[in-house]
Amino acid sequence: MSHSEEENLQDHLQEDIVKEALASGQDLREYSKQVEVELASCEQASIQDYISQAGNIAQLHTQISSCDGILARMENLLLSFQTDLGSISSEILTLQQESVDMNLRLKNRQSVRGELSQFVDDLVVTEQLITTIMETPVSEQQFLEQLQVLDHKIEFLKEQSFREARAAQDVKDVLEKLKIKAVAKIREYFLLKINQFKKPLANYQIPQNAMLRFKFYFQFLQKVNREVASEVREEYIDTMSKIMFSYFKSYSGRLAKLQFEESASREDLLGAEESQSKGFFFKPSLKNKTTVFSVGSRDEVLSAELEAPIIVPHAQQKTDQRYPHEMLFRSVQYALVDNACREFLFISEFFMLDTNTAQELFNNIFGKTLSVLVKQADSFISDSFDCLSVFLCIHLVQRYQLLCHKRCVGGLDRYWENLNGVLWPRLSNVMQMNIVSVREFDTTRRRPADVRPHYSTRRYAEFSAAMVGINETFPHEQMNRLLAMLQEEVEGLILRLASQFPTRKEQLLFLINNYDLVMSIVIERTKDDSKESETFREQLKTRSEEFVSLVLENHFGHLIQWSKEAERKLDAGDLEGLRAEEKRVSN
Repeated sequence: MSHSEEENLQDHLQEDIVKEALASGQDLREYSKQVEVELASCEQASIQDYISQAGNIAQLHTQISSCDGILARMENLLLSFQTDLGSISSEILTLQQESVDMNLRLKNRQSVRGELSQFVDDLVVTEQLITTIMETPVSEQQFLEQLQVLDHKIEFLKEQSFREARAAQDVKDVLEKLKIKAVAKIREYFLLKINQFKKPLANYQIPQNAMLRFKFYFQFLQKVNREVASEVREEYIDTMSKIMFSYFKSYSGRLAKLQFEESASREDLLGAEESQSKGFFFKPSLKNKTTVFSVGSRDEVLSAELEAPIIVPHAQQKTDQRYPHEMLFRSVQYALVDNACREFLFISEFFMLDTNTAQELFNNIFGKTLSVLVKQADSFISDSFDCLSVFLCIHLVQRYQLLCHKRCVGGLDRYWENLNGVLWPRLSNVMQMNIVSVREFDTTRRRPADVRPHYSTRRYAEFSAAMVGINETFPHEQMNRLLAMLQEEVEGLILRLASQFPTRKEQLLFLINNYDLVMSIVIERTKDDSKESETFREQLKTRSEEFVSLVLENHFGHLIQWSKEAERKLDAGDLEGLRAEEKRVSN
C-alpha cells in the first residue's frame, strides 16, 4: 500500500460514521452492503420524484429561457445607453471649453470697454467744464473742482501725446484755450487778493486765509505756466516786504514815544556818588523813570507778560502810561514772532516749498524789516546804562527763539544771533563800567557817616539779587563771571569803607551791617544756595564772631585769657600746668 493510500485510509477512519461503526462492533462488510441497499433505495425515490416534477421543470426551463431573452435585450439597451452617455460627455466637454472661451472674450471686452470708457472720460471736454471755467468766479468751490478736472485732463493729454494718440489732437485746442482762460482768471484773483494787503488798516491775514483755501490754484500755475506763477510770487514778496517794513518801522517808532522820559545814565552806576537831587533814595515818579538797581516787577516780562497781547500805542497814549525799555522791546519782538511764524508757515504751505527755499523766500520778505529792528535796538542799547533792561532783553531773545522752535519755525535764528551780537557787548561794557566805578570809589572823600549799611552796598545787594534772579532760569556763564568780578570789587569796597572808622568795634559793626543787608536781600529774592549768599554768609559769621570776642574782651578779658591758656595746656597734655592754674584760681 502506498503512502498516499495510507493517508486516505487514515482520513476515512477519522469520519464519524466509520468511528460509530467500528465502535458498535459491526462487520464492515455487512455494514457496507446495508449502505449500498439504502443508496439504491434513495436513488429510486429520487428518480420517481424527478419524474413527478417533470412538468414544473419544463416550465422552469421555459421561464429561464424567457429571462435570458429579457436580459439580452436589457444588455443591448444598456450598451446603447452607455454609448449615448459617452457622446453626451464629449458634448459637455465641448460646451465647457466654449464657455471658457466665451468668458475670456467677455472679460477682454469688458476690460477694453473700461479702459476705453476711462480714456474717453479723461479726454472728453464736457459742457459743464467749459461753462464753469469760462463763467464761474474763481472764488467759487465749483471752479476749484472743475479746475482739478481740467488739470487732470491736461496731464492726461500730455501723456497721450507722447503715445501719439490721434484722439488727443481732437481736444488739444479746446483744453489749451481753457488753460489760458483759467490761468488769466487765477492770476487776476491772486493779484487782487495781494492788492488788498495794501489797503490802510487792512488785516492782511483775511486775504491770506482766502489764498490758502485755494492753494491748488498756485499749484496749477506752477504746472501750466511758471511765468505767471513767478509773477504772483514776486508780487507777493514785494508787497509783504513793504507791508512788514512799514508796519514794524511805524510800530516801533510809536512805541518809542511810550518809554520813560528819564533813562539810566553814567550817574546811575553802582559806584556813582549819591546826590541830594538824584540819589538812590530819591524815587522819581514811575511815569518818568524806572528803577535802575532793583528789579521790582520788571522781571514779569519774562513770565506773565511774555506772551501777553502787544502794546497798542494809540490806546496807551490816551492814558499817558509809560513803560521801561524791555516792555517795549518785548512788544516789538512778540509782534515779530507772531507775524514771522505765521508768514513762514504760510509761504511754506502756499508756495509748496522745502525748508531751505522757504528760508530764502522768508529772508526776501523780512530782510529789510529785521535790519531796521536790529539797528533800532543797537541805537537804544548803545546809549543805555541800565544793565537790568539789557539783560532782560537778552533773556527775551532766548525765550522767543525757543518759542519759534516750538512752532517749527527757524527763520529768525539769524536775527536772534544779530540781536545777541548787539546786546551782549553792551551789557558786558556797562557791567565793566559798574565794576570800575566800584573799584575807583573814593572812600576818603566819601567816607561813611555812621555804621549803617552804605548806599553803594544797598545798590549792589538790589542789583546782584536782580541779576542772579533773572539768570537762574537760563544761566549764562558770561554773566556769572561778571557778577563774580563785581562781587570781588564790592567786598573790597566794603573793607575800604570800614577802614575809615577809627575803632575796630565800629569797623566790625559796619561790616556786619553791610554783610547782613546783602545776604538778606539776596536770600529773599534768589535761591538760598546761591554763590553770593553763601559768600556773604561766611563773611557775616566771621565778623560776628570777631565782634562778640571784642565786646566780651572788655568785661571778661582775664577769664577769656585764662580759658584760652587752659585750653592750650589741655591740648598739650600739661596736667601739672592745669593743676597749677586750678590752685591759682582757687586762691
